[in-house]
Order: sequence, then C-alpha cells, then structure tokens
Amino acid sequence: MLELCVVFGGRSPEHDISRKSVTSVLNNLDKNKYNISLIGITKNGEWYLYTGDYSNIEGGEWEQDTSNKKKAIISPDAADKAILIFDDDKVKMIHPDVIFPVLHGEFGEDGTIQGLFELSGIPYVGMGVMASANGIDKTTSKIIFASVGIPQADWVVVNKTDDIEKKMDEIENKLGYPCFVKPVRTGSSVGVGKAHNRAELKDAIKNAAKFDRKILVEENIDGHEVECAVLGNENPKAATVGEIMPTVEFYDFDAKYNDNSTQLQIPADLPEKTIEQIREYAVKAFKALDGSGLSRVDFFVKHSDGSVVLNEINTLPGFTNISMYPKLWGAVGLGYSELLDKLIELAEKRVR
Repeated sequence: MLELCVVFGGRSPEHDISRKSVTSVLNNLDKNKYNISLIGITKNGEWYLYTGDYSNIEGGEWEQDTSNKKKAIISPDAADKAILIFDDDKVKMIHPDVIFPVLHGEFGEDGTIQGLFELSGIPYVGMGVMASANGIDKTTSKIIFASVGIPQADWVVVNKTDDIEKKMDEIENKLGYPCFVKPVRTGSSVGVGKAHNRAELKDAIKNAAKFDRKILVEENIDGHEVECAVLGNENPKAATVGEIMPTVEFYDFDAKYNDNSTQLQIPADLPEKTIEQIREYAVKAFKALDGSGLSRVDFFVKHSDGSVVLNEINTLPGFTNISMYPKLWGAVGLGYSELLDKLIELAEKRVR
C-alpha cells in the first residue's frame, strides 16, 4: 500500500473550509490503496498527527481529542523524507510516499508549505512553490495571464499605505461602479466586497485590508460566472465548464458554503464554441503559471457579446461535497475517488 500523508487545517482564514474539504477527501480515498497518516494544523500553527475519528474534523472537535493526537512536524532534511512524531520522550518517524495538502489560502496554497515539502524531498499533490505563490497573488497572476494574451477584467491595486481618497478617484475614473474589492491573497471569497458608490468602496477597501496589505479592485463584468477544472502536469487537460447561479447579488463566502440555494449547472448552458474557448484559456493559464497537478480556473462570459474574460485561478480548489472541481470531473466520467488517485499519481510523476 502507498503511504499517504494528508494535511489539513492551517493558519488561514480558510481553515474551516479546509476541514470541510479534507473530510470529503478522506471519505472518498480508497482505503485498500492507501495507508493514511493525517496531519492537522491548528489556526495557531500547531502541527499534530491525528489518529481519531474522521467525523470529528469538520466541526473542529479533533483539536480537543487529546488521546488521539501527538505533536508532529515534517522534517526538512531530505535524507529523512519523514514526518517526525513526538511521543512523550521519544521521536518516531513515518515515511510517506506522497503528501496530499488539503489546504486553502495563506500558508497552504501560497508556496510556503510547498517549500517545506520540497525541502523534505517528499512528492506532494498540487502546484510547486513558484506556481503556488504566483497563483494566489491575484495581481501577479493577472500580469502573467496578460503576458500570454488571456482577456481579463480591468483592475486597480490599492496598498495599505496609499492615499485612499486618491486611489478611489482613480478607481472611479478607470473602473466606475459597481466594482469588486478583493484581498490579493485570499480565496473562498474571504474579504471580498461589491461597491456601488464611494462610501461602499471605502468600506470594502477597509474590510479587505483586514486580510491583506494589498487590495485588488476590479471592474464589474455583467455575465455568466463559470468555472473550469484542469488536471495534469506537462500535458494538462480541462474538464467541462460549469456555471454558478447564486440567488444573491454575487457569489460570496456565504453563497459558496452556507447557502444551499446556489445552483450549479454542469455543463454550462453555453454555445459549444464558448465552452471550448474557456477550456483552451484554462489550460493556457495553467501552463503560464507552470502548473502541475490541479487548478480551477474561473471566468465570466459577457451577456453583451458572449466574450470570455478570465477572473482568477485557484491552485488548491475546494474539495467539499458541493465543490465545483470534483463535480466537473465527475461530469466527464472521472469519479471523486478516481480523481484523488489521479492527483496522487501525478504527484509521484511530477518533474521538479
């Protein structure tokens, strides 16, 4: 059996989403193929080997289950290729063949923990250090995608140290209202707001600044909100395209994870030519980042003329039971468990 280490939690505003995602992943991994070691990272950044019931993870009860957790770290010594487990006065080692990080946001998909995995010498699921760092930074990824000719919404960057009144003048002149305000390095719509006037813009910038020192403000695109799943290393493939149809004004955190009224349409009700354009752009964006493993690439299709505009890329997309990434692959015949097998296989094959 393959020794698989699954990592979840993390020091991120998206910690709770990681717990939802990893519960789905653990329930769908083939236990006949993998001997699973489970590492949980608390919101404070404490690492533990967790051996208790998977049902205690999603609600966070695992942290209080002291009889089933021991302090643990991944060794940065590539000669060890090990996770160190601290058991009273003894240190034990486990040697995973592959690490599967089910982590979202800061310290999970931003290249930091990927750097530790690289130092450890243990293969891991997902993008490498540079691709992860560039992918989570919405401004850096915009520059990369523009360099390969992928259409995007127009934008303005606001730094915490900027004169906010002057920046709001620039935003009003360049983008107008409504506009979207986003922390540059968060996912799951954490800290995202929509502004219809100057007062709302100021409030949205202040809120986004709670999560990042750099804020992205984008023009509003009136169109279908669609997503495409990409899978692979050197020769990535795109699944079909799904459309998100929230019942609220925009697809915020609550709409993604707490509002059961949001509908997903797979495949999206779009012309075949448009779907193929989206799939082509998704693979192009993935390659431009030097991607590996997986990503979900989000787009708008304008109501006015049907043109396609890239929104953003997510290098470790959600794996909850309602997440689009596994649903898109399921729609083209690759089931959840088979998808996990493929991701682990790609991790083993990834060329560093």
